[in-house]
Amino acid sequence: MSIAPSLHAYLNHERVHYDVLPHPAAVRALTVAQMLHTPEKEMAKVVIVKVEKRFVMTVLPASWKVDLHRLKAVFVSHSVRLATEDEITGLFPDCELGAMPPFGNLYGIPVYVDQSLTEDEEIVFQAGTHSDAIRMRYWDFAVLVFPVVENFHRSSAEV
Repeated sequence: MSIAPSLHAYLNHERVHYDVLPHPAAVRALTVAQMLHTPEKEMAKVVIVKVEKRFVMTVLPASWKVDLHRLKAVFVSHSVRLATEDEITGLFPDCELGAMPPFGNLYGIPVYVDQSLTEDEEIVFQAGTHSDAIRMRYWDFAVLVFPVVENFHRSSAEV
């Protein structure tokens, strides 16, 4: 079991039940969902966006895309874009690049969760590595992270 040390310490300190789900190494959340036989809608992916000069963590179902136009309305800003790999590199020091868990609060980054994820009892997400995921109750996640819930997704059908 190898999950991000800060996440491991936080979840254990808060005494929250979670399951670590080891899987073959995979970079894409959608691939992880398929390997774990998890519905794509329950598998959350993290997308970091840059709003003006600050970073924001968005969390949405694995098969969906961030709708930047909707986010511009959410943030009331014309300056909203996807963060680059170079920008993300130092933000999550104990995570593999692209495998950060949706716990931006552990890294000083605000978290915005797409409304669609709140409809499921559980949430599954990468745990800081490309070979481990975590499954936990959505309610426990929400209590620990206090995310802002908005509607900012574009499903694969809306291309």
